[in-house]
Amino acid sequence: MPKTLEQYREELKIYNSLTGKKEKFTPLVPGHVGMYVCGPTVYSNVHLGNVRTFVSFDVIYRYLKHLGYKVRYVRNITDAGHLEDDSDEDKISKKARLEKIEPMEIVQKYTVDFHRILDKMNNLPPSIEPTATGHIIEQIEATKEILNKGLAYEVNGSIYFDVVKYNKEIDRYGKLSGRKIEELIANTRELEGQEEKRNPQDFALWKKAKPQHIMRWPSPWGEGFPGWHLECTVMSTKYLGEQFDIHGGGMDLKFPHHECEIAQGKALSGKDPVRYWMHANMLIMNGKKMSKSTGNYILPNELFSGENDKFKKAYSPATVRMFFLMAQYRNVLDLSEEALQSAEKALARIREAMKKIDRLPVSNKDSIDVATWRDSLYEAMNDDFNTPVAIARMFDAVKTINRIIDGKDSITEASKRLLSETFKIFYNDIFGLPVESESGAAQKNLEHVIKILIDLRNEARSQKNWPLADKIRDELHASGIILKDGKDGTTFEIKG
Repeated sequence: MPKTLEQYREELKIYNSLTGKKEKFTPLVPGHVGMYVCGPTVYSNVHLGNVRTFVSFDVIYRYLKHLGYKVRYVRNITDAGHLEDDSDEDKISKKARLEKIEPMEIVQKYTVDFHRILDKMNNLPPSIEPTATGHIIEQIEATKEILNKGLAYEVNGSIYFDVVKYNKEIDRYGKLSGRKIEELIANTRELEGQEEKRNPQDFALWKKAKPQHIMRWPSPWGEGFPGWHLECTVMSTKYLGEQFDIHGGGMDLKFPHHECEIAQGKALSGKDPVRYWMHANMLIMNGKKMSKSTGNYILPNELFSGENDKFKKAYSPATVRMFFLMAQYRNVLDLSEEALQSAEKALARIREAMKKIDRLPVSNKDSIDVATWRDSLYEAMNDDFNTPVAIARMFDAVKTINRIIDGKDSITEASKRLLSETFKIFYNDIFGLPVESESGAAQKNLEHVIKILIDLRNEARSQKNWPLADKIRDELHASGIILKDGKDGTTFEIKG
């Protein structure tokens, strides 16, 4: 017999970035989990590295819910205050100034893009999705409290957190990232606005708005805007309490963002705010860091549509999700044609095997132990959400299904039901992989036919049979299929 969900729950271990080891997961309140994940700064299209992080925590959210926990998942939207190198300008205000539009137009545009991409990736929405601009009052109050405790100071209408004093009187600054304050002081670069600070590593809780700054709010220190780090401290503790279970985000946020959150939280409450810090590692492409400046970069929709010069074909969101799951969230993941093709084939094999389960002939004896196999899937997920191992175990079952079809293995009715149920739980509920619908299969067939017609048209053009080439183009256009000839070949768009 397989174990119960309660038994599986007792075995869950999570790698805690704060301690550097796997720890048995024990939430503050039995049966309840508070989880906060740093959301996007909405000044540009969400990139694939961000998407990987949000898919990773979506799987963690799904698994905790499946184990029976009541999870409150909070993921913020940064729509103000994300300072660039602690300068006097945040990213959204800068983008609005460059495009000469309202900052909230920038925010709306890229928040919509963010939600559309995560919908395509089949992510569940969080329980609460607060915004920085919706919590300005709370951020001002938190700044006042830190000031009153003597752990911050005012300079010309800006408020800075005193890292050296915190490090001396409260706790070690740098304990999450393993950095020492002496090294931070020695390695600090000279940046705009640094002359205001007592110490170069101090960070802004509130910044005075200069005349050209668009986003500003009244405060006891004059008009200004909040610092980036403070918003997450305010929103996480407002909705999850002074201490909560899990705080997640990308590896790039460990320092300084999460380090500052720890300091702020402990300055406010005297307690370490988070029990388990979790960080998803970065996504690279073709062995190199993704970067707009080098051109080694691709947006999700460019990958989904195939309209890019990096990959030979389009890859579906489901394929990309499977690709993400084929590496553990803490490992660096390399986006390449070969890796995406492997994910596409893996997804197809699992889907095909799931379709075969209902057709499996039943016997009065089992040649496989489905309960033990099911336990192995939970063992993988309980080992810090090790999705690649769990997927490998699913492929063990795929082989078994094919052996039963071929008459080389046998299965009883009860084991067949358990096999089917387990596949659906892990494929749909935990991994969040969508079942291929009939419409999805029809779409693939249509695209295949279009590509055949494009090949025929290209052949006609090479033979200078212009009437035939034009007829194919015009007939497709009349059917709502627009061909686009470019230097890299012919692409198409299906009009709705």
